[in-house]
Amino acid sequence: MSNHSEAPVTPVEAYEPPYYAVVFTSVRTQEQSGYSETAARMEDLVKDVPGFLGMDQAHTPGGLSITVGYFRDADALTEWRSNAEHRAAQKRGQAEWYENYTLHVAKVERSHGFLRAEVPQGPAAG
Repeated sequence: MSNHSEAPVTPVEAYEPPYYAVVFTSVRTQEQSGYSETAARMEDLVKDVPGFLGMDQAHTPGGLSITVGYFRDADALTEWRSNAEHRAAQKRGQAEWYENYTLHVAKVERSHGFLRAEVPQGPAAG
């Protein structure tokens, strides 16, 4: 997994619609042997899918995890869904790592973003 203390925290940029968002919401089991390594491998693997746009992740203190993957088109989704390593990781997740999860696939019809501009600091008022 990536080291969040080194990279700035920013959401995936807003792309020109239409594109797809895949929302994976999960609660994990106590048994997590091999999970981190597999998750890191999946993050690397999905980046090689033509049409993969990026991924946002969030975790609550109570144990809920949400991952949103963004894909340019249905072909990119199909390629990721049918990837043999990804399928094997899904099966292991169901057998060992997840208490429960939901998966939602949505077509994005509207998208925009905001980035606060750096405000130049002038001399302090005195």
